[in-house]
Amino acid sequence: MAPLRIGIMGCASIALRKLLPAMAALPRTEIAAIASRDAGKAADAARGYGCRAVEGYSALLDLDDVEAVYLPLPNAAHAGWIERALAAGKHVLAEKPLTTSVVQTRALIEAARTAGLVLMENVMFLQHSQHVAVRKLLADGAIGELRAFHAAFAVPARPPGDIRHRADLGGGALLDTGVYPLRAAMSFLGSEIDVIAAVLTRRHGQPVESAGHALLCTRDGVSASASFGIDHGYRSGYELWGSEGRIVLEHAFTPPADHVPVLRVEQRSEIDELRLPPDDQVANTLAAFAAAVRSGRLPDNDDVLRQAVLVDDIRTKARLYVEHATEPVG
Repeated sequence: MAPLRIGIMGCASIALRKLLPAMAALPRTEIAAIASRDAGKAADAARGYGCRAVEGYSALLDLDDVEAVYLPLPNAAHAGWIERALAAGKHVLAEKPLTTSVVQTRALIEAARTAGLVLMENVMFLQHSQHVAVRKLLADGAIGELRAFHAAFAVPARPPGDIRHRADLGGGALLDTGVYPLRAAMSFLGSEIDVIAAVLTRRHGQPVESAGHALLCTRDGVSASASFGIDHGYRSGYELWGSEGRIVLEHAFTPPADHVPVLRVEQRSEIDELRLPPDDQVANTLAAFAAAVRSGRLPDNDDVLRQAVLVDDIRTKARLYVEHATEPVG
């Protein structure tokens, strides 16, 4: 199978740190070109991979030898450039969230399906084998019947000018870190969980929320809580709480390839720690994307759309608090 020739749309940090090295190392993918609005940035990034540097994203889409694009642009720019890439006949791997609205997400999923093109949202933790091990323990009855799911993902604050702090670019904790615990909850409880209540907190003078919490529930009464933030001590984990014990996983969402996962299984008075083999979720995601393109098996993206609905529901139902304010403002 010939490697999938991918063009990179932008020189974002995640592309330079994670995706480009993985693409270069993976036999199934090949970096065809790197584009930036700044010709110098494109040249600097392309030099290390011996590929073409392109000035401007439209020029990247005009290249016939680019079969697919990886899109790590700011959230608010996703929808427009995904639409243009699909119109140019390119398969698309886009950073999460796919777009900033349910309407845009639904339209792009339908456009990709109609065109017979692969459109994948880059939620890489779903491709890590540690979650398969958790699901097996749960299915085998290790903690009895599932009663509740708790997840949290938060990161330290970035400098004031960072895109996470800009409302016009789709910043804020919900879209940046909140989608991780939401998607994890969907993974274990099913996609038909509903938002019961939520809180979003904005620091005084900031245009976007820096933290949030959401309570969700299945129709059978199994609850899920999701905590997220962009101004916190780092945390990345979840726990499943059952009738007979708990399963706890730390480093759940962004583990490096050499990380050795440890599952803590609590059953009555016993605690077992299960060490799992390392896994590379970045390489796994790229391999899955390439395999989907080459096989012609299009992802149904139902969970991507449901995730967008849940994000919208959280925004609609959330109580918004502004730091130092004495009363909620929404």
